[in-house]
Amino acid sequence: MDSLEHLITRSIKTYYKNRLYAPIIFLAILLVLTLLFPVGHMLFPKTYSEDNVSLYQLYNKKETYAKFQLIDLYFTGYTSKWLDRTRGYYYYTMVNSECVIVLLDPNTCEQGTPTIEELTVRGQILYESNAARSLLSNLARDLNWSEEGIMSTVSSYTISEPDATGIVDQLFGFIYIFAGIYSILSIIVYCVFIAFPVLSIPVQKTRAYGKPADILAEAEEELATLPQLATEDMFITEHYFIETSSYGVAIVPIDAIIWIYKYSTMHKFLWHHFSITYTLYITAGKRHYIKCPKNIKSDIDGIMDYLAEANHDILVGFSEENRLKVEEIQDDFEIIRKITSFLSKRV
Repeated sequence: MDSLEHLITRSIKTYYKNRLYAPIIFLAILLVLTLLFPVGHMLFPKTYSEDNVSLYQLYNKKETYAKFQLIDLYFTGYTSKWLDRTRGYYYYTMVNSECVIVLLDPNTCEQGTPTIEELTVRGQILYESNAARSLLSNLARDLNWSEEGIMSTVSSYTISEPDATGIVDQLFGFIYIFAGIYSILSIIVYCVFIAFPVLSIPVQKTRAYGKPADILAEAEEELATLPQLATEDMFITEHYFIETSSYGVAIVPIDAIIWIYKYSTMHKFLWHHFSITYTLYITAGKRHYIKCPKNIKSDIDGIMDYLAEANHDILVGFSEENRLKVEEIQDDFEIIRKITSFLSKRV
């Protein structure tokens, strides 16, 4: 009996402690990626003016993403294409007394404006880009220069706006930030649930039947004093069905249960059958659904028999007839009917 004292509260704490590992590990992976790769600079680039920045130093510090304040950019007459689509326009400008090739997005340069007096652009620093080398080779031929001569005149580093602001980069940035925020919020929420189990989702779901704190206290008292039926992780008290498994915790009043049925799953690898487990499904009022997986048949049969005896209004077993009755009781299409009625009136 001592082991059942505050079992629901302890199970809620254990459940969310186990769930803490995933977001913590994921957040740690994100932090490691931020340290090993220029993810931080890509998401939150620093701004540099053209007269106080060294592309060489930034590249060697792995700060390959930044914002650059540039002046006097001149169109080279060459563009970058990908799949018959103009990806960008090549310009040249002076960056810290060094001639640098800059690839601008078509919208940024308004489809190849000959001269841009001033511009702040978000770009990625590329070193000895094959595309830039091809561009310089063509320029040398157009200007009747030697390829070695123009290569020695122009910086080996280029600034590419499309490589820093493309769809892939934006999508990566969104997913990275979203994943980080989601991990942090998950850790905070789980810690709150561990510290205050009454605020956890399993307990708050009972709000449909009364005050969650009172229901939790009554269920704990009944479970600790006189459980009517007990399996490894499912319990029936005078007024409640309780689940405290590693898959979740649930509390539901017996008089609120509408439908119960079991579902079997065969576990096999290749042609070898290992075992069969059973899952108990419970549908309660106010669209409260409970799933108790990986149990043995005798435990679930005992729970179903006891619940059916305790509440004769419970529908037992899966059938199309029972499904339709539950659908009618729950009034699942009420929202759709309201929307349809509203739209009909508007039309």
